[in-house]
Amino acid sequence: MLYPVIMAGGSGSRLWPLSRELNPKQFLPIDGSQHSMLQSTIIRLTGLNTCPPRLICNEQHRFLAAEQMRQLGFEDANILLEPVGRNTAPAIAMAALEALENHQDPILLVLAADHLVSDIPAFHLSISAAKNLAEKNKLVTFGVKASTPETGYGYIKKGTALGADGFIIDRFVEKPDLKTAEAYLASGNYLWNSGMFMFRASRYLEELERYRPDILAACRKALCDRVQDACFTRVNSAAFELCPSESIDFAVMEKTDAAAVVPLNAGWSDVGSWSALWDIGAKDNAKNVIKGDVFSHKTSDSYVHAEHRFVAAVGVKDLVIVETKDAVLVVHKEHAQDVKKIVEHLKLEKRYEHANHREVYRPWGVYDCVDNGPRYQVKRITVKPGAKLSVQMHHHRAEHWIVVSGTAKVTNGEDTYLVTENQSTYIPIGQIHSLENPGVIPLELIEVQSGSYLGEDDIVRFEDKYGRVES
Repeated sequence: MLYPVIMAGGSGSRLWPLSRELNPKQFLPIDGSQHSMLQSTIIRLTGLNTCPPRLICNEQHRFLAAEQMRQLGFEDANILLEPVGRNTAPAIAMAALEALENHQDPILLVLAADHLVSDIPAFHLSISAAKNLAEKNKLVTFGVKASTPETGYGYIKKGTALGADGFIIDRFVEKPDLKTAEAYLASGNYLWNSGMFMFRASRYLEELERYRPDILAACRKALCDRVQDACFTRVNSAAFELCPSESIDFAVMEKTDAAAVVPLNAGWSDVGSWSALWDIGAKDNAKNVIKGDVFSHKTSDSYVHAEHRFVAAVGVKDLVIVETKDAVLVVHKEHAQDVKKIVEHLKLEKRYEHANHREVYRPWGVYDCVDNGPRYQVKRITVKPGAKLSVQMHHHRAEHWIVVSGTAKVTNGEDTYLVTENQSTYIPIGQIHSLENPGVIPLELIEVQSGSYLGEDDIVRFEDKYGRVES
């Protein structure tokens, strides 16, 4: 039985403005599917003999991850939280240590949550071949059969064949220039490095201890002091922050003499840029990939994505055009990798658009910032049935709530009462309050904030069912 480990970290900055720091691409249905990339990663395991997947994600994405797991039926999903990002070698080490505690040296199948695979049967065949090698104590990675001279991927050179299952790895190669990539493709001896792995938990830890004992020691210390918080496993933050940041390739795979590669020809993509989405998308007669309410005329070889408004493209070629509620991206496909420069600019300018959409997801539901100006802000708030916002207060703002649909249970100081459709209530500055949906349908309301400061950090929480009360 395989033990799937799914790594769901990362910010997906090259797919801005859809992917944001607090809602990155792995939690979005990037390929037009009804499921997010994380959910699709889990669904494609169907038909394999596996344990329930072990998910590793960032602290700030925990509620998104838990909700998406719940939607797939994993009500009791146990999610390992990374307090800070330390790359793949430490994350996999913690998963391997945990696996040995609960299972008899399982074979780990390590997958990224933000990859696409279109040919599931071929994917399963490669997993079967990798399992054969992992059972022989090989540390296996999956090498994607190159179809183009891609300069955005690292490469793996195949060595001696290991029967029909795979190859010894001759060497790893960093991202090449175009001329070198063309030579790799022509030779047929090189595969794209997919970043997916399979090995016994004990073998990985043996090799990590051999080559990077400092990483293993830090992970062991972090796990020793872990605590369970609802469906989340929290490791010791101070210990994990001291762990070196290193990829599994650099820490182990490029050093070990037990590395092997299994070819994968399953319609794989890491969706690393908008041009990659154009590559894999369904195209019209003019080779355009169109999503949403779009009109195109004399437009070709372009990717046009409309989220909320009508978008028209006329007389253009090789462009990526992406519209969201709060941003519009226009970039030539050849420069799609440079979208991350926009994110860097937004961070320097301390603008919110790098981190959040106008719609912001919370464990209790979602809010949309409809309008704002000096000393006021208007939000549309949706609270899930049975959910409750924290018991809180604000030092700088008052709030006026108008219920659009559903029923709100409001605590306002010493008073608790119901507010129904077309009714409203007022929360003064400094008043301790909370909002709850006691019904069976979503609660929707308009919140009008007024005051001298309207930032999200003006929240003092006294009680919270989602564990967000600061110590």
